[in-house]
Amino acid sequence: MDSQLNTLLAYFGVAETPPWAGFLFSIWHVLLILLLAWIVLGSVRRLIRLFRTRMVGSTSDPEERKRIETLTRVFRYTASVLITVIALMLVLSELGISIAPILATAGVAGIAVGFGAQSLVKDYFTGFVMLIENQVRQGDVVEVGGKSGLVEEVTLRYVRLRDYEGSVHYIPNSVIDTVTNRSRGFAFAVIDIGVAYKEEVDRVFEIMRRVASQLREDAVFGPRVLEDLEIAGVDQWADSAVIIRCRFKVRALEQWGVRREYLRRLKAGFDSEGIEIPFPHVTVYAGQDQKAAAMPLKLLGDTRLRRDD
Repeated sequence: MDSQLNTLLAYFGVAETPPWAGFLFSIWHVLLILLLAWIVLGSVRRLIRLFRTRMVGSTSDPEERKRIETLTRVFRYTASVLITVIALMLVLSELGISIAPILATAGVAGIAVGFGAQSLVKDYFTGFVMLIENQVRQGDVVEVGGKSGLVEEVTLRYVRLRDYEGSVHYIPNSVIDTVTNRSRGFAFAVIDIGVAYKEEVDRVFEIMRRVASQLREDAVFGPRVLEDLEIAGVDQWADSAVIIRCRFKVRALEQWGVRREYLRRLKAGFDSEGIEIPFPHVTVYAGQDQKAAAMPLKLLGDTRLRRDD
């Protein structure tokens, strides 16, 4: 640097180098490094943005678009960190601060800190694997780390969720061992219907299919349902009702809305057909004596049996 500075000053006819010239020359180099770093950072971000626009425009799959959005955000963040670190190292070198001892110290300190920051390293490693394997994307509805909600942000360190109540959860990637994603391709709206034991099951099936057909013909909910109602049959004999299980194949994230609308329409259909939707009740059995005769039911305070419905 000194030889370059002397050559430059000699070109302008200055024979002796002023004491402040070296400092100004270093400042000039620092400003030039910062300017170049700013230009490179802006160019990289612009290239990533153009890449994202082209990739999004080349596909009509909304799932693939969400993946591209998530990856471009991570690439932009990684590129910003790398360019900033490299520019900082060049600035320190230009100011006369040797970066070799800093790197050596950082290496030793990194080993020491690594033992206490294993979870942080695991966060980044797990986040990288999740992005490469396309497990979670921005806009998905997932269950991770015991929390469920809409994915608002995916980074190499954490996943940010917003649940139905609006609460925001930050889930470190290191604690994620299972990802339940409800936003891939399609879903099933599983519905359990309870009817009274006195009702004819085949007639109930007929009403359920008729209501399902009306739902598929609806202008709002019809496009959300992919296939006709699938009735699995009688699932169990509960205490007060016969439980019938059925399901709709629907578009991803539409299972909850379709389920609520079908239950609303089915309630009206059962009411119009006189199908009883039971409530929990108890049958009192007084027992029998040795002659198989029914034992009298003893009442307290009254000779009549009162029932409060």
